[in-house]
Amino acid sequence: MNPDLFKDCILGKRNPNHNSDIIVEKIVLRRVRLPLTVPYRLSYRTFESFEPIVVEAYGMDSGIGWGDGHISPGSSAETREGGWSFIQKMASQIVGLETVEAISNIAKRMHKNKVAGSALIVALEMLKKSPFLDVPEDTRLPLLAPINGLKAKEIEFEIESKLAEGFRTFKIKVGKDADADLARLAIIQKVVNGRATLRIDANRAYDLEQGIKFASSLDPTGVELFEQPCASEDWEANARVAEKSNVALMLDEPICDMADIEKAATIKGVGFCKLKLKRFGSLACLGLGLERVRDLGMEPVLGDGLGSEITGWMEASVAQTLIRNAGEFNGFLKASDRLFETPLQFENGDLVLPKGFSPRFDRQRLDHLTIDRVELAAA
Repeated sequence: MNPDLFKDCILGKRNPNHNSDIIVEKIVLRRVRLPLTVPYRLSYRTFESFEPIVVEAYGMDSGIGWGDGHISPGSSAETREGGWSFIQKMASQIVGLETVEAISNIAKRMHKNKVAGSALIVALEMLKKSPFLDVPEDTRLPLLAPINGLKAKEIEFEIESKLAEGFRTFKIKVGKDADADLARLAIIQKVVNGRATLRIDANRAYDLEQGIKFASSLDPTGVELFEQPCASEDWEANARVAEKSNVALMLDEPICDMADIEKAATIKGVGFCKLKLKRFGSLACLGLGLERVRDLGMEPVLGDGLGSEITGWMEASVAQTLIRNAGEFNGFLKASDRLFETPLQFENGDLVLPKGFSPRFDRQRLDHLTIDRVELAAA
């Protein structure tokens, strides 16, 4: 990961505060456990809680910046223990520095710990009052909802409940067995009956044969896209599935920087790229990445479904002017606890950001959910 890219994104002409700088006075790091209301099932793991690293950065006479990142075991080579170790070491080295130098130092060393490094950089961006977090007017952003039911009656009940809540885009997880997945999809399509859009996500679980079988056999009725059929590093397998697919493919896990976006644009049948704040390293780089996806003729999708309320708020803020489809920054709806005194608003399928929204944290609740805490201050 090129540190100059981070400096260009964060300190470039698009950021009106690029000439200001702040000394990092103190950093508080937390490991937080957020129990889920119901288990969240992916092809590679079932989560019963999210465990993000939460960063609190204090600037000399300039307020507080927050950041967080959920390291998902099995999603990449980054581990929770490795990320926690990295962020403690990195934070200890940047306390007392100006934010420009601090961000550059993090960017040079975060290639193996992107989620942890991103949490730290984002907190410094907020400290510098990133314009990407401004909410100039009341904003409503439609969210997607997962459909987890396996049996027909479960599926019908879940879909009708989600429709009643206002959701109009559903995500269907597949990847175990193409025939069983196709049968379940057919049930979902029959129940939905044109009342919602469907996104299908294999989470990298198919091999090439199963991926092609599913993609070439699925009924495209009501289906917006098919996400990440094969392993993230196997660009060739995903390209071959895209060639045979009855719907446009979306790449997710391989999309971590501008070069990945450029590569995705060369693959026939890839119509979407999904970006996440925790992979792109900064609010500014995320914004530029979303614009680049559209410049290259694809459509960007944004959101970390495993993110906390902090991630949900930040990704929604970036999405205000850059996203025109259902957001996947819905992790905060899966957790049984919130981190903000005034929780993110959800109404009739939409995340609602009131004009000027900036959250106040519920510190008592945050302390209750914290399983480890480290504080580092400038000498």
